[in-house]
Amino acid sequence: MSTPAARVRARSPPSTPSPRDAQRGSPSLHTAGLEDHALFFRKVTQLILREMPKAGYSSLLNDFVESNFFVIDGDSLLVTCLCEKSLKQGQNLHFFYLMECYLVDLMSNGGQFAIVFFKDAECAYFDFPELLSLRTALILHLQRNTNIDVQTEFSGCLSLDWKLFLEDHHPYFLVVSDEGLNDLQTCLFNFLIIHSWGMGVNVVLSSGQETDILRFYAYIMESTYRNQTFSKENKMVIQSAYISLVQHLEKSRILALAFHFGHLLWKDMMEEAHQTTSLLQSLWPEGADIRRVLCVTSCSLSLRMYHHFLVDSNCLALQEVEDFCRLQCLCMAFQLHLPLSQRAYSRIITSSWIGDIDTFLKMKKWCEYFILGNLNFFGCWNLNLNHISDLHDENLLKNIAFYYELENTQDVHLNLGDYIRRDYEHLWNFVSQLVKEFNVGKCFPLRTTRRHFLSRTQSTIQEISLKKMPSLGFIPMTSSVIDKFVGDMVKDLPILKSDDPVITSLFKRKETDELLHWHAHRPLTDVYDRTKCHFDEKSRDPHVINGLKMNQAYEKFYGNSLESISSKVIVTQTTQPKDDSSGANSEILQDTEHKKIIRKKTKRSILKDDQKEKRQWNALSFSIEEEMKENLNSGIKKLEEFLMSCTSNSVKLQVEMVGLIACFKAWKEHCQGGGKISKDLSIAVQMMKRIHSLLEGYPEILEEEHHQFIAKCLKYLGFHDLANSLDPSLMLGDDNKKKEKNKSSIGIGPARFQLQYMGYYLIRDERKDPDARVQDFIPDTWQRELLDVVDNYESAVIVAPTSSGKTYASYYCMEKVLKESDEGVVVYVAPTKALVGQVVATVQNRFTKKLPHGRVLCGAFTRDYRYNALNCQVLITVPACFENLLLAPRCQKWVKRIRYVIFDEVHYLGRETGGKLWELLLVMIRCPFLVLSATINNPNHLTKWLQSVKRYWKQEDKIMEEKFISEKKADKCFHFLKDNLHINQSYEVRLVLYGERYNDLEKHICSVKHDDIYFDHFHPYAALTTDLIEKSGFPPDLTLSPQESIQLYDTMVQVWKTWPRAQELCPENFIHFKNKIVIKKLDARKYEENLKAELTNWIKNGNVKKAERVLRNLSPDSLSNSEDMEKMFPLLIEKLRQMDKLPALVFCFKNDDVEKKARSMCNLLVKKEGESHPQTECHSYVHDIGKKIEETEKIMKKQKGINIKKDQGKARKLARKLSFEAEYINFLENLKKILEISKDHTYADVNALHTEIVENRSTLNKVFQRVQSTRKGEELKALAQRGIGYHHNSMYFKEKELVEILFMKGFIRVVTATGTLALGIHVPCKSVVFAQDSVYLDALNYRQMSGRAGRRGQDLLGNVYFFDIPLPKIKRLITSNVPELRGQFPLSISLVLRLMLLASKGGDPEDATAKVLSVLKHSLLTFKRQRALDILKLYFLFSLQFLVKEGYLDQEGKPMKFAELVSHLHGHEPSNFVFVSFLMKGLFHNLCQPTSKGSQQFSQDVMEKLMLVLANLFGRNYFPAKLRDANLSFSQSEVILGELPEDFKAALHEYNLKVTKDFASFLLFASKLANTRNESQLPLSRIKFTGKKCEDSQLVSHLMSCKEGRIAISPFVCLSGNTDDDLLRPEMINQVILRTISVNGTQAPMLWTQKLDNQGRRMPLNAYALNFYKHGCLTRLGQTSGMTRGKLLKLLKDFAFNIQDISDSLSELCEDEHDNVVLAFKQLSQSFYEKLQEVQTQMHPHHLR
Repeated sequence: MSTPAARVRARSPPSTPSPRDAQRGSPSLHTAGLEDHALFFRKVTQLILREMPKAGYSSLLNDFVESNFFVIDGDSLLVTCLCEKSLKQGQNLHFFYLMECYLVDLMSNGGQFAIVFFKDAECAYFDFPELLSLRTALILHLQRNTNIDVQTEFSGCLSLDWKLFLEDHHPYFLVVSDEGLNDLQTCLFNFLIIHSWGMGVNVVLSSGQETDILRFYAYIMESTYRNQTFSKENKMVIQSAYISLVQHLEKSRILALAFHFGHLLWKDMMEEAHQTTSLLQSLWPEGADIRRVLCVTSCSLSLRMYHHFLVDSNCLALQEVEDFCRLQCLCMAFQLHLPLSQRAYSRIITSSWIGDIDTFLKMKKWCEYFILGNLNFFGCWNLNLNHISDLHDENLLKNIAFYYELENTQDVHLNLGDYIRRDYEHLWNFVSQLVKEFNVGKCFPLRTTRRHFLSRTQSTIQEISLKKMPSLGFIPMTSSVIDKFVGDMVKDLPILKSDDPVITSLFKRKETDELLHWHAHRPLTDVYDRTKCHFDEKSRDPHVINGLKMNQAYEKFYGNSLESISSKVIVTQTTQPKDDSSGANSEILQDTEHKKIIRKKTKRSILKDDQKEKRQWNALSFSIEEEMKENLNSGIKKLEEFLMSCTSNSVKLQVEMVGLIACFKAWKEHCQGGGKISKDLSIAVQMMKRIHSLLEGYPEILEEEHHQFIAKCLKYLGFHDLANSLDPSLMLGDDNKKKEKNKSSIGIGPARFQLQYMGYYLIRDERKDPDARVQDFIPDTWQRELLDVVDNYESAVIVAPTSSGKTYASYYCMEKVLKESDEGVVVYVAPTKALVGQVVATVQNRFTKKLPHGRVLCGAFTRDYRYNALNCQVLITVPACFENLLLAPRCQKWVKRIRYVIFDEVHYLGRETGGKLWELLLVMIRCPFLVLSATINNPNHLTKWLQSVKRYWKQEDKIMEEKFISEKKADKCFHFLKDNLHINQSYEVRLVLYGERYNDLEKHICSVKHDDIYFDHFHPYAALTTDLIEKSGFPPDLTLSPQESIQLYDTMVQVWKTWPRAQELCPENFIHFKNKIVIKKLDARKYEENLKAELTNWIKNGNVKKAERVLRNLSPDSLSNSEDMEKMFPLLIEKLRQMDKLPALVFCFKNDDVEKKARSMCNLLVKKEGESHPQTECHSYVHDIGKKIEETEKIMKKQKGINIKKDQGKARKLARKLSFEAEYINFLENLKKILEISKDHTYADVNALHTEIVENRSTLNKVFQRVQSTRKGEELKALAQRGIGYHHNSMYFKEKELVEILFMKGFIRVVTATGTLALGIHVPCKSVVFAQDSVYLDALNYRQMSGRAGRRGQDLLGNVYFFDIPLPKIKRLITSNVPELRGQFPLSISLVLRLMLLASKGGDPEDATAKVLSVLKHSLLTFKRQRALDILKLYFLFSLQFLVKEGYLDQEGKPMKFAELVSHLHGHEPSNFVFVSFLMKGLFHNLCQPTSKGSQQFSQDVMEKLMLVLANLFGRNYFPAKLRDANLSFSQSEVILGELPEDFKAALHEYNLKVTKDFASFLLFASKLANTRNESQLPLSRIKFTGKKCEDSQLVSHLMSCKEGRIAISPFVCLSGNTDDDLLRPEMINQVILRTISVNGTQAPMLWTQKLDNQGRRMPLNAYALNFYKHGCLTRLGQTSGMTRGKLLKLLKDFAFNIQDISDSLSELCEDEHDNVVLAFKQLSQSFYEKLQEVQTQMHPHHLR
């Protein structure tokens, strides 16, 4: 395999090697000095190659990338860009363009990174001096012209400084190349890789990367335990080998210098360069452009060096070298004056320099390197480095050289132009002034010698051929959609005539004989029909009906376990409520005698309830008072439990006073006893809690005696001013009483006390007035606004924190539609399948409604299952399934029944997977909607976009209504109104924002010290920097608890002793706290805002250092972690249990680790139990086991005595009873195992279990029975006995439900989980633990997961713990902004086909057309961006042209042939088009030949070839290209997928060629919409290369004459000789395309058999699917494919699903059931499925014993 250096050289014209090059040869690992380590170098290489199959190809930048800082190796960046196929050597500006494109793609997707250039890495370029100067220029450019953090101070990757940098910043990954310019540089990269792994940093390969509008994909090689162990075990060898490698490279520098500069050493040359530059500085003290400076200094220095060292030993005379330098000065004058748009038209010279010139050029590059290395010493010189990216244009130099060698004759002499001539003379004059040793001659003539500098070849100037490019022209098409969307654009496009060959060929297509009996037009059953149905909804089978009832009963039970809400019976409102137009008089008239009677009864009922509650309190008061005397906290807890159930304010007042009196007595006793030394302020807190409750809860009924006693309590606490404000008449008494009060005083002010010790208990400003629409709670103002939205049939975007209560609006919306009629439908779109199940259960539990036969209340539709989807009133589904329903022509009648759509977690709109679906759904629905999310950064933009969509629908509905009303036939109008106009629909879209959590979140960092776990409170502001505050302010969702506000104030006072506003912001003096007995949460928030504003003023007013000290002092001490944090994890959970911080959710990001952590906790508890003497606690109902066994034996005896034939009914009854008894005995035995475990050896809440068994004995039995036969059922039950569970996406849904139910019931109290449990699923807890770092632990997931901590109504505080998460990562998580929703490229060719199918077959043409146009016109990407919309229109036209040419649409946009099949396989574009093209060409019929004539069986060879074809089309997974170098223990055929059979390969090539030409044609049209000004500036630094074209130079006009073929590509890439023809090369499209048209090669439906990475290496396909079919062994497959078992199973299931889908489709399209292709696909599908089933049944976990 060629090296990158070879590939770079291959793209440049060959030059005659110099003697020195021939002498040196290429560097090798076997060079003297490296033999001792050659074996270790190979060992490292093999280690890396063995890890490559495991590299995951995924998006580097997830949706919340700010939280994931990473590092790019600068030399890897350099090598990667140098190896781009479009780049020619010597084209510096093109190189910098490629580099900036790469970086801007990262940054535009939110990448936060630093670039590091190691000093040792420079040694790798001593054989490539042209790259030495380029590398130095690159560093200077990044440092001076961009805001990127560039690190250059590290000597090497093994240096201590680099290690400290990694520890301080903890980048999540390092981007590095897997191959260098030669073997030695590859070794340097390998050392960087293994060192990163050893430091726990993942590695991302710079090769094989791809980008689209929102994502950046690459191979991630994770730092595993194995790799870390290798680094530790070989630490000394690594160090030694690295030092030897660097020393060897240093020697090559000495040899290189000696060849060019004789005896001069490195420092000597640096001094020479410094003197030359200093001399120029004295001549140009005002400064200059770096291009001028480098041109003059490098020419002068290289001339002097050549004169001293090479003139005698070289063939070039000094005068010839002077001529060459003149040409270079003239070239620089051209570069200074010509805009890029003009230089892009330069002729391409293919000749290379003669060998002697090459030698001089190498010397000159060394001189440039030394000069650039000296620039840092000239900081005071005004050097303009803006254009350091444009130091060389080799093609331009060759053009000038060629002209003066062959074209500049006496007959043809072209003038330079005044400006260029003047600049050239200026440059050469200063060269002559700097060369003092000899006379370099005058400016003119430029050539004083005759020797040719360019080698002579047959074709010196590259001819640009446009024969390959397609002719521009569009096939004429017309339809309602086409005319309305692109009609304005089509009229300006060239339209082909009817006799054009392209059009005539459309009518000449012939089908193969094998396809004559295929009905290609036949409609296929859609995704809905093929989705597995749990129950046949139309079945009359009693067993099916019984199963359906049992399923609904379980869902109600599941829903009730999630939220204890009684079911509401819904009754349809047969008549609409009339408008209240009669005002107050109407209300008086309606106040009938009957209502007065009802009010009287209500009053009597309230009085009766009051008396009942008084009796209850009188019965309990004595025991509670006694308990408060014994244990205040326990007694107060019971008192508060009574208050929760009490409704009478008078009783509540009495109870609160009893509590206050008890607290007062306890405080008094405490102060007289142990409180003399140190006071237990928890008693004071309880006293103030009671005071808060009394003053805020019952102000109207408090009497004077109550006020007096409260004042007395306040005085006892030392809050004299507050006491006096409440009761001014109360006197302090004599001095003895004063002393007594002082003894009882808490010693701090009331405001500080409330903030510091009562922060969690501060009263929230909640409304107290009930809302008749809500029965279960009193909604907040913002929640009432949501109810108003639904009542008014409006739409809304709702952004509120997790667990804030925004979901209630969804259920209110469902209730409203259910009441409205039996026809209307609400669709709830959930982001994941897991959430669907929970929402279904919740809906089934909340609502009950009697519906007509055939209709049900709730249904579900996911890819895996469906039930009652189209005959329900509330459909719960996922985006992909809802999209299928909206686009399916046969479902349009159902779509018109939709009254509301609820989108939960709508931030998925901006996510990697499914984002396009969310966007399409939002623009297609006509009805109102609710959009819910906790994390959107730009909700205003989203709302405005949705408002524009609603305005469109308002206009469309108005047009359609007017049209139908104008019809003469009334029934048409009636049907339109009934189907299309939603009752009272409003087109308003409201934005409802709410940013306050009910409870505070406190963060803690877990440290390991002395083999124990310690917790450090993490103040949120410790994550901030002054730069961040100054630039962006405080993150909007970064709030403080009252305690943290006090901590901030104290730190500010400590840092600035003379702080002018210290007294003003002192808690006791703060305006909103002063003389307030009850400080509320809102008051504390105002205090926080004032402190924020003050800290910001410090930064703005010159006190940055003080602010930095504040933030630094808030940070916890440095963390200390154990080397094996895994072993410490169970100890962490033990600590949380001891601190009463359970229940807890523990989040990890790998399924295996989720399970391992759960088992490790269980193992610790079992071990503790074995070491202690367990106490067996057995509750009374466990003894039922013996009794039940006896009863079962009696039943069995009875059963034996029955004559089954005579008495079948009795026999069945006894059998059922026996079955139930057996189940119950099994349940009781499980229960006994649980209860025999001591509470010290389980996390299970046995009290919760008691309650559950007493109230509902069947709960545990139900959930345990459902997992009896599942793969992980036994393990989950064993873990549940210890109060532990785990939850991840690979589990069976019944297993996940078990964990969710038992967690919500309070029995399981620790659950380890992946992010699936955080996404909308209702599982609140007290604490959240982040126990694993991952790229998926981004700030979005952090907010979703941490939002689970703190149960509303149960916890006043949520706790977040970071365990084994690096401190820099924690800070980034906390400070990162929530993501902005940005649009993706909305169209694909498959989607265009589906839209055209809908428009032509939708049943209601106007409605279907309106929906299609809404999708086309309202992309989020094109919102308020006309240029983007025009590009989209062109792409739509390109798609139509493709579909017409391929025979899927006719010229009227109607579907043809296999359009249905292609559309059905839309999720696999472009494979769907390729598959159908193979089918239409008869290739599958040629392949699928049975074993013998008349047979319906196919040989294994045929099946394997068919699998080979399908594996090349579907489920494609690429390996990194470097893997081909690996010495694998398996044969390559087991790892790398083979190529397609020759006939398929040829057909694919033909298909790709047609598509490529059409796509190139589209790009030619799209280029007219490009922003030409922006195309001439570097994309990151924004440095412009624009300007007025040079028109006064004949030579410029002559050299820049190639305008054809350079229209649709970037002017930067034109510098390397690229043309529009390169758009036909798939590996080049994305490199040369115009960036401002926002299109790339991924939008073309091409499927290339040979995918190349950006170094031009072929990337092999993973053979996992084919190998599984051949061998059926998952273990071996995991070893060869490098994938985990879970990922393999998922991919194989998808593959099996695809084969089955294709098989079903082919069967439906072919009328001949004996067709060979149909039979072959059936056989393959069945065989693959059976193999998969067999593997799954063999996969049993190791159960816990």
